[in-house]
Amino acid sequence: MQYMMLIHHDDEALAKAPPSLWGEYAAFNEALVKAGGTPGLRLDHSSKGRSVTLRNGKPELLDGPYADTKEQFAGYFMLDLPDIDAAVEWAARCPSAQYGTIEVRPIWPTREQ
Repeated sequence: MQYMMLIHHDDEALAKAPPSLWGEYAAFNEALVKAGGTPGLRLDHSSKGRSVTLRNGKPELLDGPYADTKEQFAGYFMLDLPDIDAAVEWAARCPSAQYGTIEVRPIWPTREQ
């Protein structure tokens, strides 16, 4: 089954993280690839994004960050694992779990699956 591991972190806490965090991510990505996964993608800072909503036929734009929360969506990994428990184990290994929350959600199955 496919899962998405969504990374939500506190930008302030991450800014204080030691430089070794990026080495931890390199090791995490390497382990994930060896287990048959794909490396994750990191998003740029939430202040550089925009949110678009269409209302009455006209787009409304909202500059990021988008939610009134300390944690912002920061990136994701796609996982193909046997069950949610295996996905949770990978989430617990993710370096950003120290600086925010890792959300694990199954991908909605398509008709072909």
